[in-house]
Amino acid sequence: MGTTNRSDQDICVVVPTIREYECIRAYVENAREHGFDTSRLFVLLVTEDFCDTDDMRAMLDDLDVSGAVFDGTRREEWYEDNGVAEYAHVVPAASHAETSFGLLYMWANERFEYGFFIDDDTLPHEGDFFGRHMRNLAFGGEIERVSSDEQWVNVLYQRADEHGLYPRGYPYSAMDETVETDTVEIDGGNVVASQGLWTNVPDLDAVRILMDGDLRGQAQTRTATGDFESDFIADRGNYLTVCSMNLAFRREVIPAFYQLPMDDNAWDVGRFDDIWSGVFLKRACDLLGGRIYNGRPLCEHNKAPRSTFDDLHNEVAGLELNEHLWELVDDVEPDLPDASRTPDRYAAVFEAMAHRLADGEFDEYRNGGFFNHVGAYMLDWLECLEALASVETPAVADD
Repeated sequence: MGTTNRSDQDICVVVPTIREYECIRAYVENAREHGFDTSRLFVLLVTEDFCDTDDMRAMLDDLDVSGAVFDGTRREEWYEDNGVAEYAHVVPAASHAETSFGLLYMWANERFEYGFFIDDDTLPHEGDFFGRHMRNLAFGGEIERVSSDEQWVNVLYQRADEHGLYPRGYPYSAMDETVETDTVEIDGGNVVASQGLWTNVPDLDAVRILMDGDLRGQAQTRTATGDFESDFIADRGNYLTVCSMNLAFRREVIPAFYQLPMDDNAWDVGRFDDIWSGVFLKRACDLLGGRIYNGRPLCEHNKAPRSTFDDLHNEVAGLELNEHLWELVDDVEPDLPDASRTPDRYAAVFEAMAHRLADGEFDEYRNGGFFNHVGAYMLDWLECLEALASVETPAVADD
């Protein structure tokens, strides 16, 4: 595909999709309109066997961007080719958490220094989407810092008094918080993730959507550009919801950014893959000096109508667990390796959190055994990354 020099490709754009993959056209057009070098992009479409993969490949050809399309069968082949078939279970089948396959693909191909997660029901705003995320990751300077007396920051806090919204994954016990803001100087190179926020359909959980009077998963209250006045970071010791629909990150955080095994589990827990990965990443950042930048670039979230009760069914099994997960990892203080390699340090923090869950007793919680399950999968994730790192010539697929 195309004539791109492989050494120029340092950005892997991961898009989980089964229907609206044409959104990629808008993102590529946005990049070219703003002069962003699209030769840096490798678009990885993570899809299913029942989808039209030929049409997806044809779209990438038509856009003249490098990339690959991986349905379920092709992912299984990739695991075999890279000697990690025994770890295929860490990426759940037919789940949004298949974004973890994108992380594995990046890890196996060292040319990728940056990753992007883009959901297929989004579109970029008029600004420079890729360029703004990359500037955020390189940011150094003064920025707004947000904290609360509940140790949680509502990423929609700037107009919360007007719209009253809390995003999917925000603990119910942390609502009605007292928010404090100031400014802080951060050093360049410390931002490891850039979370772009969203207009139109807010990213809410099913309970909050029902409270907003909507049975089709949409929410009646919408967000607009004016709801996001300034970019910000959450203070040390404060958590926030991290949504993977519009997100850029540095390669170094991959060991601590596993998108958790949702949907395909005995407890029927779903919809918390990116939320819990954000909790783990924030704890790691607080221990290692990293920062998560929030705000622009915005995307337009055009969520397709679906039964709010279906989402409720997927979420309810994990609602109680979500109230307590952050408390379980908040006191994790791992022994950090002396090695200067930052990924090793993120892996060490993640391993400590994994053992906290895998070895704990959580009988007091409904579905508490899912914490043990998640912890075991987190440890398998780290083993899988280690196995991939030992592959001398990783299997690469450019369509």
